Amino acid sequence: MADRRSFLVRLGWALGFIALAEAVWVVVSFLLPRRAILDDAEIFVAGPISDFAEGSVTAFPEGKFYLVRLEDGSFLALHRECTHLGCTVPWSEDEQRFVCPCHASSYDIRGTVLTSPAPRPLDWLPVRVENGIVKVVPAERQRRSEFRPTQVHTL
Repeated sequence: MADRRSFLVRLGWALGFIALAEAVWVVVSFLLPRRAILDDAEIFVAGPISDFAEGSVTAFPEGKFYLVRLEDGSFLALHRECTHLGCTVPWSEDEQRFVCPCHASSYDIRGTVLTSPAPRPLDWLPVRVENGIVKVVPAERQRRSEFRPTQVHTL
């Protein structure tokens, strides 16, 4: 009986120590500052500027976004999830709009809502152009209430 009791006491102490160590790890992780500098894994390389015709929409399924090259040559990256319920919204080349297959919301080439029930425009992602190469930062997805020219990367 004493062996069983001492085993259970030791087991209780060990489990308590593990729980305390995990709690300390969570608190320390919460208090440490986040990384301010993006590493290369967080930047999606879309390709050279010449790969994207003006007025085109290119899907990047692995990055979960569309890269739009507007008629003026500027770039806009849009997240592919409908702002209504999160369905993947495909680009319809025939209709020249994004159309949600679930609830019929639609968006123009800039991600602005054309038909409801979507409550707001598609989220946008920052675009960078470095040495003629277009790069998108999916980790910095931005929620928006309207289209603004500052969301577009001009050359």
